[in-house]
Amino acid sequence: MMKVWMFCLGLLVSSQAVAAPVVQQKILDNGLNILLIEAHNVPMVAMKLVVPAGSRFDAKGKAGSAALLSAMLTDHTQKHDDQAWAAKLDDAAIRLASGVDKDTMSFSLTVLREALDEGVQALSEAVLQPGWNQQRFEFLQQNAISAVTKAREEATTYAAEEVNKLLFPNHPYGHAVSGDVQSLKRIHLKDLQQVYQQQVKPNGAVLAVSGDITMDALVAALKPYLNVWQGKPVHVFSDIKSPQPSAQQSAFVTLDKHQALVEWVRLGPSRHHRDYKALLVLNHMLGGGGFGSRLMEEIREKRGLVYGVYSFFQPLETNGAYTIRLLTKANQAAEAEAVLRDVLKDLADGHISQTDLNKSKRNLMGSFAQRMDSNRERAGLLAMMGVYKRPLNYLQNWTKSVSSVTLADVKRVAKQYLQPKDWKRVLVGPDGVQ
Repeated sequence: MMKVWMFCLGLLVSSQAVAAPVVQQKILDNGLNILLIEAHNVPMVAMKLVVPAGSRFDAKGKAGSAALLSAMLTDHTQKHDDQAWAAKLDDAAIRLASGVDKDTMSFSLTVLREALDEGVQALSEAVLQPGWNQQRFEFLQQNAISAVTKAREEATTYAAEEVNKLLFPNHPYGHAVSGDVQSLKRIHLKDLQQVYQQQVKPNGAVLAVSGDITMDALVAALKPYLNVWQGKPVHVFSDIKSPQPSAQQSAFVTLDKHQALVEWVRLGPSRHHRDYKALLVLNHMLGGGGFGSRLMEEIREKRGLVYGVYSFFQPLETNGAYTIRLLTKANQAAEAEAVLRDVLKDLADGHISQTDLNKSKRNLMGSFAQRMDSNRERAGLLAMMGVYKRPLNYLQNWTKSVSSVTLADVKRVAKQYLQPKDWKRVLVGPDGVQ
């Protein structure tokens, strides 16, 4: 679920006129951290429960365990087989889903306010009363194998594998969240039960809520179901070391297509690094801002060398990947990369004007309201705040913090992060294009 909090936050910004909602906090006796934004305009409530059980906790050689576990927990329970469980959720119009990224496992609930008790009961049943049905495990395992097999038709799958080898060798971030065919085949039901017993605990977990409810009413609704949930995870969110990239600078994968996928990658800052905000503004200027970004303008608009080009970074508990991706005709890849190199060097050399900076900040801040206009999105942002320990006034201060990024800040991070020699290169395409 590279749903990607990185992207969520990349667009989490506001115009000066938009007031961010107030965030309330309550920590239950079992250590569960509850964050709430009240929104009474629509009679619905959205929740996101997040625990430190992402793919980085997969056992060695068993990549995909966390993803399979999340699928199992929302497929059936001790009380309900998969069909009865689906019917129960449908009858009450309850939307319950799960997902995994590198750091976390999450459970999302959306329910009408009048059905809140049934929704919380369903969420607690899924998380606290797993069914562990062997036949359903084998069914879900086969589904996962089919999905990763299908994904091998995509060039991005091969690129991701090579990026992991280059940036995260022997590191918990160094495998696909979904696993691969061989690792999925090695997973047994007991492996999922082990991850569950170790990591799905309330102490340090985050329950993010947005909707038509007060904190007192929310706590009253949760306690009957979640007070019995007890314990601490074996590993907490912050329990991870920084990755050490490989000395290898490039990789090539032959894929019999007429197009070439090119990725330039390096490590970006962690979610907690002081460079994070300035790099967010700089990346919007580089390739995160779509049309109008330097890469799009120079490589596609002026020269017509690519179908698309963009950049993004993935801030996690520790350093994630910073990626520039372009898709082009195979015979134009070298020329497109030459322009890419020039754009990076130009920015790294400090060729950034105050007008450039103002435009980037204005675009970022202008999208704030759009990123906060639903309960589901607000719950997702609250979950990020809880997991990465952002202060309760984080949303209120977001626009101010983006606005405070100076030209000197952006030039400094450009010099540090955009030197062409510091980027590794992955190319997926036909033989001979490398």
